[in-house]
Amino acid sequence: MNEENTKTSEDEMRPEYDLSQLKGRVRGKYVDRYRAGTNLVRLESDVQAAFPDAEAVNEALRMLMKVAHRQVQKQP
Repeated sequence: MNEENTKTSEDEMRPEYDLSQLKGRVRGKYVDRYRAGTNLVRLESDVQAAFPDAEAVNEALRMLMKVAHRQVQKQP
């Protein structure tokens, strides 16, 4: 990066950004969480209304899995 590009970047920084408040920065602080992954699912509003939280959704899905498993076992 040459000196001209550095000056341009500094000039574009808004005055309300106080970089001195960014103490304790650690590169890759959340990398382990990121690598572990997440499994987010967006629920439609009608489904969301039926389930107040993640625990309720998980409970309903586990029950559905048990029912489906029983149906598979009953088939000849």
